Amino acid sequence: MVALTQGARAWQPWAGVTASCAAPTVGQSQIGDILLVTVRDNNIDQALKFLKKKMQREGIFREMKLRSAYEKPSERKVREKAEAIRRARKVARKTAIRDGLIAAPKPKTPAPGQRTPAFAQR
Repeated sequence: MVALTQGARAWQPWAGVTASCAAPTVGQSQIGDILLVTVRDNNIDQALKFLKKKMQREGIFREMKLRSAYEKPSERKVREKAEAIRRARKVARKTAIRDGLIAAPKPKTPAPGQRTPAFAQR
């Protein structure tokens, strides 16, 4: 599909798509979903960097790696169970930090010569 962009606004011809074509659940993408990246001032390098970030967040690279070779159903169950355990531990750790049961991890300090990330400047 094609998306015509102008500045920060984008005209999307598929904006009137019915709910039956929408992704089944939040966080999961469906084949045919669109990642839209606006190229500003012919800066392709910046657009590619932004596209890679979006693809990383969506989990496309991880899914490509998983689909590159056949995964037996038993291996898939083991992997999914390990992922579920990892997610549950992360949620338990975050709630324990929020409730004050364990200390929050110390914020990482940037290496000499590097600036601090924007989200850390509070």
